Amino acid sequence: MFHNLKSLIGVSLTLAIALLAVGLSDVIGVEILGYEKSPTSPVILAIIIGVILGNFAKFSDDIGKGIKFSGEIILRTGIVLLGIRLNLNELTNYGTKAIPLIIVCIIAIFLIVKVCIKFLNVSEKMAYLVSIGTGICGATAIIATAPVINAKKEEVTYAVANITIFGIIAMFLYPFLANILFDNNAVPIGLFLGTAVHETAQVAASGLIYTDNYSNAEVMDIATVTKLTRNTFLVLLIPLIAQMYSDQTNQSQNFSITKIFPYFILGFIGFAVLRSVGDYLIIEQQIDVLNQQTWADVISIVKTFSELFLIMAMAGIGMLTNFKSLKALGLKPFIVGFIAATSAGLISLSYIFIFIV
Repeated sequence: MFHNLKSLIGVSLTLAIALLAVGLSDVIGVEILGYEKSPTSPVILAIIIGVILGNFAKFSDDIGKGIKFSGEIILRTGIVLLGIRLNLNELTNYGTKAIPLIIVCIIAIFLIVKVCIKFLNVSEKMAYLVSIGTGICGATAIIATAPVINAKKEEVTYAVANITIFGIIAMFLYPFLANILFDNNAVPIGLFLGTAVHETAQVAASGLIYTDNYSNAEVMDIATVTKLTRNTFLVLLIPLIAQMYSDQTNQSQNFSITKIFPYFILGFIGFAVLRSVGDYLIIEQQIDVLNQQTWADVISIVKTFSELFLIMAMAGIGMLTNFKSLKALGLKPFIVGFIAATSAGLISLSYIFIFIV
């Protein structure tokens, strides 16, 4: 798991930032501003601290591996644990509501980006990478798609930089915009955050930011289910892109579904199953497996760890966001990324206003 002690130091550093962010949130919101519950999100503070530290301090490769571990493995663990917040009925209900919106967003973004690259003279491969990154699951989708279309390293870097920059902007902005537009209505807000924000980590963070500021935990649940449902479309879209690329270039591409499937989704569903079975046996049937208070305590502990892991992950992602390297990238791909990101938000909002609200 860890190459040496220095990798563990990297993980410990993200934990320290997460705990500092939680403490600062309480100090600022409760002690200084006088609120009963702090309106200052620990997620935002963790990202800010992480970005500052990551851009002004130098870490060894081993410590960097530990930081990356938090940004990837601990992130997925946190998302898996989030499943304890839901039962299967909620999971199914939210997922079925999200699917038509997800399909509309994916198709529309793909068409818009295809048009943009012709006017801006950006490569066709960039169109695929930006489209799948914006429409599905951010950097993971980009990295999974790149070898299928023989994308250059520079093209992958451009696309990932797009997702990083515009995803972070959306992550900070959209929770507050959504509350203005939908007046704390959990379903449209969760669907919007789950489809308009790019990365899985960014969606989880935006859901936590909303919950921290407006005390509506259901938004977090709906946004997470929507995003994980969105992630599963990777399995359908990459074969389609591979076929389209093959038709254009007469080059057959090999890829493995088992390598691109986001398996942590199964863990999330597993915890939702555990919550459903536990509620049924302990609360509804009152079978003496655990007493109700103990079961409630177990759920509370898992929720606490899921949130802590997500804050750790965002601290790690903040530390890995190097703005100096982004300055060297060209302007045109960022214009495409901005159009794609803005389109994702506008399309999601339009669908929700027409069909959901």
